Parts: sequence; C-alpha cells; structure tokens
Amino acid sequence: MTRPVARVLALLELLQSGGLRTVAELAGRLDVDERTVRRYVDHLVDLDIPVESVRGRYGGYRLAPGYRMPPLMLSDDEALAVLLGLVAGRRSGLMPATDTASETAAAKIRRVLPERLRHRLDAVLGSLAFTAAPGTAAAPRSAVLLPLADAVHHRRPVSIRYVAADGRRSERTLHPYGLVAHAGRWYVTGEDRAAGEERMFRLDRMLGVRTLPGSFEPPAGFDPARRVLSGLATAPYRHEVTVRVRGTAEHIQARLPAGVAIVADLPPGAGGDPGAEPWSRVDMRVERLDWLPAVLASLDRPFVIERPDELRDLVAAFATRLAESARRRVPPG
Repeated sequence: MTRPVARVLALLELLQSGGLRTVAELAGRLDVDERTVRRYVDHLVDLDIPVESVRGRYGGYRLAPGYRMPPLMLSDDEALAVLLGLVAGRRSGLMPATDTASETAAAKIRRVLPERLRHRLDAVLGSLAFTAAPGTAAAPRSAVLLPLADAVHHRRPVSIRYVAADGRRSERTLHPYGLVAHAGRWYVTGEDRAAGEERMFRLDRMLGVRTLPGSFEPPAGFDPARRVLSGLATAPYRHEVTVRVRGTAEHIQARLPAGVAIVADLPPGAGGDPGAEPWSRVDMRVERLDWLPAVLASLDRPFVIERPDELRDLVAAFATRLAESARRRVPPG
C-alpha cells in the first residue's frame, strides 16, 4: 500500500474514533502539513464518506453523526471486477458452489457499496451479454465501461474517442444498443450517427466516453450478442473459407468456435449423396489456415472443401501426420 493511501485510511480511522479533530491535530498525527490533510479529506468525500467541516477557531473535521463505516471498501474498478467475476462464473457454470451462493455474495457486496456506484454497476449487469467463448484479454477500464452501460440502460447517446486497428483516431457519436463480452474482448454495438449505420466497437480501443443529451430507441428485438458474433464471423480477413459438412446447421454450429463461422442448412442432395443425411454450408473468414484441419477433423463428419485449395493441401498433410502417428510404436525396452 502506498504511503498516501495508507495516510488517507489512517485519517479515516482517526475520524471514526469520534469527536471533532482540528486540522492541526490531524496534521500532527499523520505527519503531514495542513494543506495535505484537506486534500486527504477531499479523497474521503469522493468515496462518499460524509466528512463534515466545522468552521471557527475550534473547528476541524468529523464524521456525520450516526455514520458507520461498512466492513468492505472497494474502488470502482475493484467492485466492477468482483461483480463481473461472479456473474461470469455463474453464467459459464464455473462456480464451485450453488447459484444461490454467488447471488448472495453479489448482494452482500452491493449492499456496502456507495449508492452512486451501486446504480452504475446495476446498469452494467443489466445491459451486458456474455457469449460462450472464453478468453483472457484484460477487461475495459471502468471509466469506459460504466458510462457506456449507463447510456445503454437509459438509452442515451454518447461521444466516444476511438483508436482503430490501423492507429487512426476519431471521435464518434454513438447510439449504444448493448454491451457484449466475447472471448476476452468487450464490445459495444449501436448506430454510428456519422456513418448512419449499425456498427460495433471494442472497448479496449476507446480513449474516453462522454454522455450526450437526448435519447434514442433501439431497434425492436435487437440481439447484441448475436450481432457481435455475426460481425466477427463476417469481418474481412486474409482467407475466405467455404466447407460443406454432413449434418444439420445446429449440430455443426455447436461444434465450432463461436463468432468464427456462419453455418446454414443446404437443400437435400447438396453433398452429392441424395437421400442421405442433410448437409450444411460453413463459411469462415480467417487470418491463418493452419488451425482449420484439426477443427474439421474434430467435427468427425464427412466434409467437402469448396475453397481455398490451399486448405486441401493442409488437410492432406494433417491426415498424413495422423496416420504416421497411428502407425508409430514404442521401441522395445
């Protein structure tokens, strides 16, 4: 713990002991000057701790009568991290206890948070969608996520300062429809007012968010999570891949990484064997092809590669390596 933070907490402990404390007394106890004491008091007020200032010759600082410090103090980022961890764990099935345990834990944390922060976190949890794909990328800063969630919840436009993948910076007016956490990344979907069309943006590329006056109505039935997955699957990449796989679209989609492929049922006979099991068309856009042979093999279904031809060679080489490994035996002794 840094010394300024330790001294702010020490100031809080002194005030909690009761009575009126003069600035000179506090400065002496903390070993700082009186100006620094006033700055530390401002830090406590920013944390919604009701420190009262008493003017006059015998004035000083004291806590508001009846105030009791909650047993848990969290910064905005800490509270956001804890609550999002509980929600993500419950939705992914990773909680070691029952759903009731995670819900009651979240409720206890929310009860001891300042009202200002509690309302903003409620907006985040109420507007956030999770996909099934895991990831390890860092969560966005609370200074970006909290105002965006509030804007989604109250349907308010925002101004965002954004850095594109090529490094270009821009400021955009956005009508945010929803927040989505997918594969370790955080996205917001909404209407880009300058472009006049619906787009999605990564929160980790945002330099700042500012709420604007006014309101908007999102499209009826809009699904932010589905929009993000569809947008990722259709984004421009180096390779466009089309494969026909025997099986229904629902069955094939469940075995492919979310947000990577668009799967659609094909009419009977599309696989070249009329009357047999149905076939599906899988379209993917990827930067690299070397990981696809293993994915196609994991489907354990017959497939036909339409494009690119380079993928055929990679699948053939992968099959050869598998066959060689299957024939390999442990040397005697």
